[in-house]
Amino acid sequence: MGKPTGFKEFQRETIPYRLPLVRIDDYQEIYTTPSDEHLATQGARCMDCGVPFCQSTTGCPIDNLIPEWNDLVYRGRWEEALERLQKTNNFPEFTGRVCPAPCEGACVLGITNPPVTIKNIESTIVNRGFDNGWIKPEPPESRTGKKVAVVGSGPAGLAAADQLNSVGHEVTVYERADRIGGLLMYGIPNMKLEKNDVLRRVGLMEEEGVKFVTNANVGVDVCPKELMDNNDAVLLATGATNPRNLPIPGRELNGIHFAMEFLTANTKSLMDSNLEDGNFISAEGKKVVVIGGGDTGTDCIATSLRHGATSIVNLEIVPRPPEGRADNNPWPQWPRIYRVDYGHEEVAAKWGEDPRDYSVESVEFIADDNGNVKAIKVAQVDWSKPVENGPPFSRVEGSEKIIEADLVLLAMGFLGPEQYILDAFGESVETDGRSNYKADHGEFKTSVDGLFAAGDCRRGQSLVVWAINEGRGAARAIDGYLVGKSTLPAPGTTMGSPLQPS
Repeated sequence: MGKPTGFKEFQRETIPYRLPLVRIDDYQEIYTTPSDEHLATQGARCMDCGVPFCQSTTGCPIDNLIPEWNDLVYRGRWEEALERLQKTNNFPEFTGRVCPAPCEGACVLGITNPPVTIKNIESTIVNRGFDNGWIKPEPPESRTGKKVAVVGSGPAGLAAADQLNSVGHEVTVYERADRIGGLLMYGIPNMKLEKNDVLRRVGLMEEEGVKFVTNANVGVDVCPKELMDNNDAVLLATGATNPRNLPIPGRELNGIHFAMEFLTANTKSLMDSNLEDGNFISAEGKKVVVIGGGDTGTDCIATSLRHGATSIVNLEIVPRPPEGRADNNPWPQWPRIYRVDYGHEEVAAKWGEDPRDYSVESVEFIADDNGNVKAIKVAQVDWSKPVENGPPFSRVEGSEKIIEADLVLLAMGFLGPEQYILDAFGESVETDGRSNYKADHGEFKTSVDGLFAAGDCRRGQSLVVWAINEGRGAARAIDGYLVGKSTLPAPGTTMGSPLQPS
């Protein structure tokens, strides 16, 4: 490395967000721009560690060449750093913003010290690439005459389309929403991922030859049979959009919504009219309860705060994580530790305390006289006392309490792809025990010839970086299916080798 002793000399310093009480007044990105000196110093902390676990499956599912571009950033060779970054990652402007950075959890330096700020460096490299005009359309030199339809324009579908187009196949992406991007467009709030970044990448792909069709709901207004008949291969990249419900008494009351209903409507209204059309679920003046943690729960918290909620409570059924790694969570696993995300920080800045309440089970929604939710009854749970033949916890006797709520948002994860798509393709498409499309990783073939599946609809709810892994892998498998072998790189590699279809 350029600075062999850098990890001894410099401390970890992340790029700060904009001040919480400033950023809650707008929907602009929360990030600030670092200096070259800051990034060079942080890049210098990357060790000559011998085996870079940041590149492992535990660290980075797409095997980003992290030590190489860390070193290049330290040396000020930004265009070369971008070249390395783009070898493995189709969309570093997305992962650099929204990925939780498992690479940092697997960083070798993290065994004894705070890890390298990999995510910050990645984001800055690609930002600089766009700012300096280094990222340009690169259409293929020739076309193969093969046609591929991609159903879904989230990160898996876009990654597959990008890869397949690069080797000359004619790719058309079908999206049921009115804008391309899937989860990236409507599932992630603007303050975490500005939609101009998504539209910029989509525009670049269009210039390279990828075709996009919006308002095209396959299985409703696009016939799956025609899609199969008119293409040489079809990829299902529909995501895991079936939300987990909370079937407790009072669930039918007004004012209880799934998180994605709330987030999608907000972003669409923001883009359509800067929220002036009123076509969104407003938290203004309301007592908000968000049930479920994770990124989606945090996004609901941050959005509610920007609407003007009067209070926000976040209920999590799991115990509060420890400050440091537990004995059963060793390096290089993802550290399951207590974190304060941007939404939690914002609530604490405004009202003085973190909104989260741990080890809490929702018992019942309570109605007002008009059929609206007005409160929720909850109880503490004890995870050290599982119920025999029941849940892995027991309810603490006498711990029930009432929390006032005008708006309840369910952010408890997703259970797989929506059933109507499967019904439209017919019973011949097999599913696994979790209702996902059945297709082995690496081959991505479903039980129907010529039909492939990738992303959350195949593996279950996961990270954007895993969706890119799946999209790249599916593209390689489809390319091999179409032409007999593929020179596209397999997921987690930078060089392709021939892939013979089975």
